[in-house]
Amino acid sequence: MTQFPTGTPSTTAQRWLHRIAIVLAVGTVLLIAKGGLVHSAGAGLSVPDWPTTYGENMFTFPVEKWTGGIVYEHGHRLLASGIGMLMIVVAVMVWMVDRRRWLRWLSIAALGAVIVQGVLGGITVLMQLPTAVSVSHAMLAQSFMIATMLIAAATARGWKQTKLPAPVSADRGLQKLLLATVVFTFVQILLGAITRHTYSGPAIIDFPLNNGKVIPDFVNFGVAIQFAHRVGAMILSVLIFVQGIRILRNRELAVLRTPALLAMIMVTVQFLLGATVIWTREAIVPNTLHVMGGAMTFAVVFLTYARSVHFYRFSASRESAEHIQFQGIKA
Repeated sequence: MTQFPTGTPSTTAQRWLHRIAIVLAVGTVLLIAKGGLVHSAGAGLSVPDWPTTYGENMFTFPVEKWTGGIVYEHGHRLLASGIGMLMIVVAVMVWMVDRRRWLRWLSIAALGAVIVQGVLGGITVLMQLPTAVSVSHAMLAQSFMIATMLIAAATARGWKQTKLPAPVSADRGLQKLLLATVVFTFVQILLGAITRHTYSGPAIIDFPLNNGKVIPDFVNFGVAIQFAHRVGAMILSVLIFVQGIRILRNRELAVLRTPALLAMIMVTVQFLLGATVIWTREAIVPNTLHVMGGAMTFAVVFLTYARSVHFYRFSASRESAEHIQFQGIKA
């Protein structure tokens, strides 16, 4: 029988799939940041038509015409197109070199999402930034990012080599907490998107107080949505730190330690960025970094949960968890 060397085409293709998937995931985070920059700079309508750019082909639009807000909006479109093309490459490679059915269909779903995302972006411009469409555009971007993160994680060698999850002493309550944190992070980003796209930033002008009070007077929708976003930030911080501390204290959960620690760091940075946005009256740089920070926080929170599902089998109850831990000590 023919013995294939280590560097067989299939192995090489799998490695390249993982590398390209990482580029796709990182690029998606940068695309979200770029979208935040477009909004922060007030450049959302700098290019009033779509899919053309001032009546010209988007890909051949002369560089000398990239002036003012066009730099932001047109650059965002080009980066989005690049991400879409990269997603096509990843989807094709997944179907060619990976036999896992769920991953194949995830790649197709992600490809569909990025196509819809492009159309939503165009509709946003053509309809002159309606809130519902703009928020949908922002949240679909977050969902697409999570899909790319999972594809990148699942194509890693360590992930593929783990066939069955290992039993651990931690009870399922921790895993439920991880899932709840993922869901709440999505809700928190949604609140932030509504705040941004309804231009409710100036509704509360100070921090840590809320218009000089602990609980503001809810005189309009802007105050209500921004206060909800602030409360959500505190709740999310607690969730992330509680799960992080529990993970760091359990030596069995080594695979979860890095993303859990990163999540604690990111939510702290994100909290400070949110405060800076208020203190600087929504300056472009902190505002954009706040959007990017939200995406990065969502990514590491999701990867913590995804890894917990793939690598570990949590105990059904605290009693069984204590039994497993006792057996380990006894052994």
